[in-house]
Amino acid sequence: MSEERYRDPADDSPDATPPSNDAPAAVAEATIADLQRERDDYYDRLLRKTAEFDNYRKRVEKTRREQADESVLNLLRDILAVVDDFDIALNVDAGKGGAAYRKGVELIHAKLQDLLAKYGVKPIEAVGADFDPNFHEAVIHAVSSEHREGEVMEELQRGYLLGERLLRPAMVKVAKPA
Repeated sequence: MSEERYRDPADDSPDATPPSNDAPAAVAEATIADLQRERDDYYDRLLRKTAEFDNYRKRVEKTRREQADESVLNLLRDILAVVDDFDIALNVDAGKGGAAYRKGVELIHAKLQDLLAKYGVKPIEAVGADFDPNFHEAVIHAVSSEHREGEVMEELQRGYLLGERLLRPAMVKVAKPA
C-alpha cells in the first residue's frame, strides 16, 4: 500500500503561502536561548558557591586565630600567677642567711619578666594614676586626705596588658574624700 497524504485543495490556491523553512531555525534559536539561560544560571551558582566558600574559609581562619589568641591569653594568665608568687616571695624579709636564696629568686623573677616582655606583656602602672575601670579593679575604697579623689593609693595585685589588650586588671586601693 502506498501512503498517500491528504492534500488540502486550498493549498493549491495562488494566495496560499508556501511552507516555511524558518521553523528549524526558530527551534534552534529557542534551544540556544535555553542553553544560554542554563549556562548563566550555572555561572551564577558557581559565583555564589565560590563566594560562600571564600566566606567560610575566612570564618574558619578567624575562629582559628581567636582560639590561638585565647590559648595564649590563658597561658599568660597562668604564668602571671607564678609571677605574683615571686613578687610575694621578694617582699618577704629573708633574714641574714637568706641572701643567696633571695638572689636566686630575683634572677628567676627577672627571667620571667623578660619572657613576658618578649611576648608584649607589660605591667600597668597604677599607683598615683586616676582610677580607670578599663584597667583597674577597685577592691578597697579608703578615706585619704593625702590623695585626690579617685587616685590609686596602692596596688594590691599588678595588672598587665598584652599589647593594647587588657590581660588582667590591676587590683587597687582607691582614695575617696573624707
